[in-house]
Parts: sequence; structure tokens; C-alpha cells
Amino acid sequence: MRSSLIDRYRDRLPVGPATPVVSLGEGDTPLLRAERISERLGADVYLKWEGANPTGSFKDRGMTLAISRGLEQDARAVVCASTGNTAASAAAYAARAGLQAVVLQPAGAVASAKLAQASALGARVLEVRGSFDEALAAARALAERGAYTLVNSLNPDRIEGQKTAAFEIVEELGMAPDVLALPYGGGGNLCAYWRGFTEAGADRPKMVAGEAAERATTVASAIRITSPAHAVGVGEAVRASGGTVVPLDDEAILDVWRELAQTEGMFCEPASAAGIAALAHVELEPGSRIVCVVTGHGLKDSETAARLSSPPLVVDADPDAIVEATR
Repeated sequence: MRSSLIDRYRDRLPVGPATPVVSLGEGDTPLLRAERISERLGADVYLKWEGANPTGSFKDRGMTLAISRGLEQDARAVVCASTGNTAASAAAYAARAGLQAVVLQPAGAVASAKLAQASALGARVLEVRGSFDEALAAARALAERGAYTLVNSLNPDRIEGQKTAAFEIVEELGMAPDVLALPYGGGGNLCAYWRGFTEAGADRPKMVAGEAAERATTVASAIRITSPAHAVGVGEAVRASGGTVVPLDDEAILDVWRELAQTEGMFCEPASAAGIAALAHVELEPGSRIVCVVTGHGLKDSETAARLSSPPLVVDADPDAIVEATR
């Protein structure tokens, strides 16, 4: 039977013998060498495939701990603001725990597949007239009243759970990479990796974060966050590591999104490509070891994938016609 993330790292997480474990088999995700991207960059590049988590994104690492700790503290319901992935994860783990989940989503800013996922998992999904930041403010206000437990990354248990990805990388590589590249939306994941590498006792990598240049309107909906909640922590980690934050236009993100799919076989949502896209703007030592965090599965934003892909050609059921169509 697959062990839970909490059980695997119990001695490094804020849990005790009485903490109930709410798990869907999260973590222990693949670390895959990117052969063609390595060749293009002249480096040794690996992809940390977080789309392999139960609900299709890295959010599950923090959510298993946030929901487990909430249950230990007699939570009756959870609330989050979300551009999609947090909502799906919160809904799944709340359902697993027998808790109600309330999701506040900014109007018109969430991919329909993520909305469907959260709704199918039983969450009460409410569309807020306003931005993500306004939805988050409302979620925090509800939590302060005591009726709900906030499960956004402002909940410290989320960061604690997400740091385990750094542990896995060090275990598999035998050391920390020279560079860690990842998308930058709210910034909680970057802070979690920084904490994880620090606690692993390894040499901490240079942190490279790819953010949308136009945060409010980017096609990369998972990082469509105008005011990152963890901006201070991101700034500290980037400075301490000698890293950088790279603003990217949508075309740069989508170019790498296509590259991942068509040359590495990894179908991710557009935001997941931002960290890799940022590497084009960083001076890399030849042969350096780089881990790129690919944060969410491509089925999270199937509408964008369909819109940006060519429609199928219609052919007769004839071998000659099929051969001609493939030339």
C-alpha cells in the first residue's frame, strides 16, 4: 500500500502521534531527465513532474498537511481563494476528511476544467466579483471569524507540506541541484522549496522564478495573481541564492509549453512552463545541474490546449490517403 507524504516525512513535519492523516497518495513524484532541453541549454536538466500528484498539481503536498492539521484542530469546514489548483486540491482532501470546502474564485479567471474538478469533488464554488486578491481577502476574513480554516498558502502547514519536494530531489540526485527553476504566482512554492533545501542540509540552489509580465491577464491562469502573498519571502530567497525573477510574455511561456509537450512528452498547463522559459534569460554554467518544477497537468487547462492546437485532419479510411496526410 502506498504510504502518505506525512508518514514518509513525519519526523520533519509539524505532526504528532495523534494527528489524523488525510492522504490520497501524494508526493514521490517523478524526476525525469529532459534530454532535448538539456541539449538546447548545454546543461543537465531534470523535470520534477508535480502533475503526477492525485489532483494533478503540486498543491496536494501542502493540502494533505493543512487538512490533516485542520482535522486535528476540530475544523468543520475549509475555505480558500483560488485560480483553480488550490480549489481542486482543497475540495479533494476536504472530501476525504469529511469536511465542507468553500472555494472563492475570481470572476472569469479560472480554467473551466479546474472549476469542474472542484465542483465534482463537492466543493461549494462561489465566483467573487473581483480579483484573486479580493477573493483571498474575503477568505481570510471568513477564517478570522472562526467558522472556517483557511487552506491557502498563508496557512503555514501548506508550506511545510510543499517543502517535501525539495527533500525528494536531494534524495534522488544525492545533492541539491545547481539551479531550481519554477513558476512564480503567489510565491509560496518557491519559499517552500527554499525551506526544504535549507532543512535538507544541502547546498541551496540558485532560485530562478518565471512570472507573467502581465500578471492580471496572462494566459497562464495558474499564476494570474497580481499581488503575490509571499513576495517578501521570494525576494529574500532569490537574493540569498544569487537567483533572479524573470518577467515573461505569454508567447515565451507558450513556446516552452509546446516544447515540453512535443519534445519531452510532458503535457502541462501553461503556467508550468514559466520556470523553464525563465532559463533563457539566465547565464548558466555549462553542464550545470538544473531541476525545473513542472507544477500542473495539462488537463487542468484543456480549453487553452485545444485552442492552441491544430484540429485533426479529416481523411478517408484508406492507407494511401493516411500516408499522404502525414507527409
